[in-house]
Amino acid sequence: MLKLLIVDDEQIEREGLQAILNKGFPTCQFSEARNGAKAIETAAEWQPDLVLMDIKMPGINGLEAIERIAALLPMTKFIMVTAYDTFEYAQQALKLGVKDYVLKPSKASEIIGIVGKVIEDICLEKTIAAQQREEKAALRKVMPLVEADVVTQLLFDRVHDVHISDMLQLLGGELTSEAFILLVMLSGESQAEAMYAAVKGKIRQTESGWVGAMSGRQIPIIVFREAGKTYRSQAYSVVQQLLMLRQREPGGELRIGIGGPYTGLDNVKLSYQEAMLASAQMGPSAKHRFYGEAEADRPSSSDKQGKESEKQFIEHIRQGKWGTVREAVMALLARHDRQQTPLTRSAQEILERLWMIARVAGEMGIEVEKPLFSFQVTQYEQLRAETEGLLGKLISFIAAYQSSVQPDAARQMKQYIIENSEKDITLEGMALRIGLSPFYMSKMFKDHEGINYIDFLTECRIEKAKKLMADPERSLKEITFEIGYNDPNYFSKVFKKVCGATPSEYRKAIFGH
Repeated sequence: MLKLLIVDDEQIEREGLQAILNKGFPTCQFSEARNGAKAIETAAEWQPDLVLMDIKMPGINGLEAIERIAALLPMTKFIMVTAYDTFEYAQQALKLGVKDYVLKPSKASEIIGIVGKVIEDICLEKTIAAQQREEKAALRKVMPLVEADVVTQLLFDRVHDVHISDMLQLLGGELTSEAFILLVMLSGESQAEAMYAAVKGKIRQTESGWVGAMSGRQIPIIVFREAGKTYRSQAYSVVQQLLMLRQREPGGELRIGIGGPYTGLDNVKLSYQEAMLASAQMGPSAKHRFYGEAEADRPSSSDKQGKESEKQFIEHIRQGKWGTVREAVMALLARHDRQQTPLTRSAQEILERLWMIARVAGEMGIEVEKPLFSFQVTQYEQLRAETEGLLGKLISFIAAYQSSVQPDAARQMKQYIIENSEKDITLEGMALRIGLSPFYMSKMFKDHEGINYIDFLTECRIEKAKKLMADPERSLKEITFEIGYNDPNYFSKVFKKVCGATPSEYRKAIFGH
């Protein structure tokens, strides 16, 4: 029900205008004001949708009143009511955003026509505003899932040119941003979900970054560099806030590995690998560790594997290149043997490599116990035999799990996408449904199907859109929502990238006009 305020210093004019409008628009509410000052006061309290304002009034004239009401109520519309059809008034009215004017005297039909057009505009604006509110509310619900998907893409997948820029725009980020990774590791299974929710809430509250999906009780967080703060002070500040969550969630222990900062979100996976290494090298009593500290604490050696080699080692684990992984571990042991490195230090570094394998397996949703040497080795032959045994068990377990789970999981994932392409499908949601890690599922699907899950989802939606376009009764807006998109402009952009033509152009080609 729209509210109309009629402002005129002549009572008979107000009453006459209201009688005409009441007949033409019986569902509207009406109020009156006898001068500009009263109009401002009434508008502030009543908040009308439309004001019909007389211009020539004692005290505050109509144009001044319009200016002051518009400042208070920017969505309110105005129609100028005047007996003076002068260019000067019209010019001032246009500057103030007045929608139209009614000349005194005017026929009732003319007044109804002018006011009716403005009411149509108001109703359209209200409808659009309501739709936008609904879209924003829906977006707020899926934002955490979008956030988790973006983190997954950036850390564990290739960047999708069709989607990532739009998803980043939703989240308020840019591919050129400078960022680093915090890898939060949770100790207890029973408190994992509660701590994950607490971590997401804290990061959202502080607006410090994006939280990825939890996998194997590990939570990756992309933290954006903050102007005016050093990397270390910013990281320490976020870490301390996260560690304080232990007080709210009894029994929930956190340990945090911190990677270095990198420019460009497509490079942030390097920081993730550093955070993994930092967490693997963390002492039993430590609660957090910077990757730089982990490097500094190691004894220097001209032949030890460098930072890049360790990152490649993690990447080979993720890619399942087990022959390369085995060779790297045994080559490290052989180097230590040749250099006569103290046995305790060699055992520590070998164990760190084995822990990395277990951690990456956990990241992929494969629960593996942290490997330990069964006895205190006293010579290199014992260390070699023990390492080969632990390494063989780890690789066999992970490879067997992957070979048994992958084909069926990929089939389930593909079928689910085909049958539910119009829904808000996310990796995290499918992972919960199938019981695997989101990161692992993304890689697994691409390995088996030769296409990214999000690109396959897009293909399904576009194919469905093509079929629906053959029905001339369906509007493109209806089709947009029916296939799972919330924004017709975004649908048009994706459709053109995939098909080489806009939906309108494609439809014209179908019907030949």
